[in-house]
Amino acid sequence: MMDTAHAPLTSTGRKLDRLLAHYGESHRNPTNELIHFIAIPAILLSIVGLLYALHPWVAYAFVTASLVYYASLRSIVLFATMAVCTVAAVALVRSLGELVVPVSATVFVVAWIFQFIGHKIEGRKPSFFEDIQYLWVGPLFVVTQLYVRLGVRW
Repeated sequence: MMDTAHAPLTSTGRKLDRLLAHYGESHRNPTNELIHFIAIPAILLSIVGLLYALHPWVAYAFVTASLVYYASLRSIVLFATMAVCTVAAVALVRSLGELVVPVSATVFVVAWIFQFIGHKIEGRKPSFFEDIQYLWVGPLFVVTQLYVRLGVRW
C-alpha cells in the first residue's frame, strides 16, 4: 500500500521521515497494512478508554504527552491531524459511559491479536519491539498512508 512516489525520505531526511520509512519496512504486506489501518486506531482508542477509566486526568496526561511527541516531529499537518483524532477519541471514550472498561478492554485485546496475526503474515516482528516510540509512529503511518491515497502533502 505504500506509494513510493510519496514515500518518506531515507536516513538523510527528517527524523519523521526516517521513522516512517523504518516503520514501513515491516508493513509492506497488503493484509498486514489493512489490519494495521483498522487495529492501530482501535488500540489507541482503547488505551485512551482504559486510561480514562482509571481517571480522566490520566487519559488527558497521556494524550497531551502524545501530542507533545507529535509536535516534536515538526509536521504541522500531522500534528493537527493527531490533535483532531485525539479530541475525537476522548469524545468517543466519554460517550461510552459505564461501558468504557469492557468495550476498551475487548477492543484492546482483539486489536492486538490482529496486529500479531498481521505481523505473522508479514514475517517481521513489530517495530516497537526495537523502540517503544514506534507505538506512536504507527498512527502517523496510518495517517500518512491515508494522505498519500488522498493526494495530500504532509
